[in-house]
Amino acid sequence: MKRSLVLVMASILLVCLLASCGGGVNTYTDANEAINMGVDQEFIIALDSNPTTGYNWEESYDETMLKLVESKYELGKQAEEGLVGAGGTQYFRFQALKTGKTDITLTYKRSWETESADQKVFLVDVK
Repeated sequence: MKRSLVLVMASILLVCLLASCGGGVNTYTDANEAINMGVDQEFIIALDSNPTTGYNWEESYDETMLKLVESKYELGKQAEEGLVGAGGTQYFRFQALKTGKTDITLTYKRSWETESADQKVFLVDVK
């Protein structure tokens, strides 16, 4: 129980640090939270991931509305400490290109399979 609490707190701290170190860039982890942006502003979507299982998040979005600035994976603390099979976080950094409403669909799947393990749709409103 104590170890789980430490892991949760470490995850929250990591997200907070990423948000503050990103020069005011907001980080979203919940697809139920609306993303409201201005043109040329950037935001990050951060999702738990474990590529050691073959699963990876695949992004789909309107390239006329958004630009994918960066996609990167970072090991979680347990993986850094050598725990085999431990996951981390996949980060997607987007820039809003023009006003309007759009969505980003992120699908968690293995590249060689047609079925997905999870799918999240983030709604973006650029003003």
